[in-house]
Amino acid sequence: MRHTFTALALLAATTPAFAAPKTAAPRFSDMPDKFTPPDRRDYTQTVVDIPMRNGVKLHTVILRLKSTQGKAPIILTRTPYNAEGRAAREESTSLRVALGGRYDTILDGGYILVFQDIRGKYGSEGDYVMTRPLVGPFNPTRVDHSTDTYDTIDWLVKNVADNNGRVGITGVSYDGFLTLMGLVDPHPALKAAVPFNPMVDGWVGDDWFHHGAFRAWGFDYIFNQAGSRKNAIKFKSTGRDEYDYFLQWPNSGALGTAVGLDQIKFWRSLKEHPAYDGFWQGQAVDRILADRPLKVPTLLVHSLFDQEDIYGAPAVWKAIEPKDADQSKVFMVMGPWFHGQGMGDGTSIGAVNWGQDTGLWFRRNVLQPFLDAHLKDGAADAKTANVTAFETGTNIWRTYAHWPLSCAQGCPNTSRALYLKPQGKLGFVAAPAGEAASYVSDPAKPVPYIPRPVQAGIVRTSWQNWLLTDQRNVATRPDVLVFQTDPLTSPMKIGGQPVAHLNLTTTGEDGDFVVKLIDVGPEDEPYSPGMAGYQMMVSADIIRARYRNDPAKPERIVPGEPVRITLPLPHANHVFKPGHRIMVQVQSSWFPLYDRNPQTWVPNIFDAPASAYQPATVKVSVSGPDASYIDLPVAPVE
Repeated sequence: MRHTFTALALLAATTPAFAAPKTAAPRFSDMPDKFTPPDRRDYTQTVVDIPMRNGVKLHTVILRLKSTQGKAPIILTRTPYNAEGRAAREESTSLRVALGGRYDTILDGGYILVFQDIRGKYGSEGDYVMTRPLVGPFNPTRVDHSTDTYDTIDWLVKNVADNNGRVGITGVSYDGFLTLMGLVDPHPALKAAVPFNPMVDGWVGDDWFHHGAFRAWGFDYIFNQAGSRKNAIKFKSTGRDEYDYFLQWPNSGALGTAVGLDQIKFWRSLKEHPAYDGFWQGQAVDRILADRPLKVPTLLVHSLFDQEDIYGAPAVWKAIEPKDADQSKVFMVMGPWFHGQGMGDGTSIGAVNWGQDTGLWFRRNVLQPFLDAHLKDGAADAKTANVTAFETGTNIWRTYAHWPLSCAQGCPNTSRALYLKPQGKLGFVAAPAGEAASYVSDPAKPVPYIPRPVQAGIVRTSWQNWLLTDQRNVATRPDVLVFQTDPLTSPMKIGGQPVAHLNLTTTGEDGDFVVKLIDVGPEDEPYSPGMAGYQMMVSADIIRARYRNDPAKPERIVPGEPVRITLPLPHANHVFKPGHRIMVQVQSSWFPLYDRNPQTWVPNIFDAPASAYQPATVKVSVSGPDASYIDLPVAPVE
């Protein structure tokens, strides 16, 4: 009995007095089972995957304002930078705001906007190849950006509701390169092209090299762009000053290896092709288009202070404009902008203010009339000038029948030689005699391209503005030669491409040479005191001397023997005003934008050992028949 009592007591202690009903606990949450906000957007967005001829599907976003009535033309932008992200730069129910304001006049014009990921990037299928070459020696497949553009346009005009059968293509930078690729074998519905700041020749003067000098800033771009489909792996340096960071490595190849770039085929191709060989020549877009029929009206957009692709648009103009016999298909705009700024606010670059929103003026007065005339039924003739160029110095928009203004064909050649002279002088008459100007270039202490610290990363204000950085920051360095005129008594205009001619000797076996053409403001500037004495670069570039005679065949310098350097500088449309001075600076490094030249002979600078980097004494001839000079494209002052 005792055991029975114990068991019953235990059961009573562990069993509830009554069984609770089995009902669901009350829900305690502020969230509905499914939240569906009303669509308050002023536009429709359709996402489709368009099949290409080899079966790969390309992710495509189609945008249209709800207010757009009737049949509308299409504006296509192909990009490696995330089509859906391009279509939603800002969270907004307004498409104008969502696009970051960059397509303001196009939206006002009632266009259908289409953004597409190129193959291998973001939402698109397929393999990614950096600036994929055309089908041929460097592309063993049967597809390229020309075929993809053709197939995309063909699908759009057949499947997008209420389109008028006309397509324009546009884009900035890489997207500008893609725009040009659409011109190689254009679809019949492609009626207008507007390439902004296109990447055209990566060796001569765009993204990867400038006349053989490697642009070290490209490290993080290659890392981010080719490292993953969605740019998910970001390049990070270890310090706040890239100047110090890049100096830690004996050469660019060693840095690339350390951060893992050797895994990326394009990086290996850069190292394998430091000279302008068939790899680069065969992909140069200006050369490609020069050999193709001119079918599509094209508005080339060039930024005079483009920190990335300052070579491209004028090079394409030079290649295809001569084929435009009736001047009806090729036009060019040159604005006072950094890379891509023509699609945004173009009021200023850094401290230099133009006194007007030059980007908005361009979009309203040139871009939109051009697009309307070629893409809209019954639109008026845009009367687009052959060349529309902003004249810096006077800050006025000008129109021209040809470019450059100083030329050998169709207009008088008015170029003038501006001579480097002893005692830092500069003038249009060479000095009869005098000692050479000299400096010591030390790779251990390279000249910075902007004031230090050089911030990490390429997307930054200092990067956008650097071509208009005040050059007083380096003018007092002993390894920078400075020459300047007396204050001008009358205005002088240049319109075209200045060309530097340096005659020199060096104790090195190689070397880089930077030449900068500068407008120096008066010290007593009455209207803008902050600009007093400002040294504004009008045009500047760099060349690696081993390519001085043949860019495809590097050639060693014999120490002490005369060397002639010819360096074409970027195009300029500028007036040096009375009271200003013209200045020329010469130096042998622009770091870390460009990698260092060891100044001793090595077959490939990407592999140069630390011991190869040696100081060299450079002597620049500044008098007599061999005086160095800048050939200026002087034009009449308007």
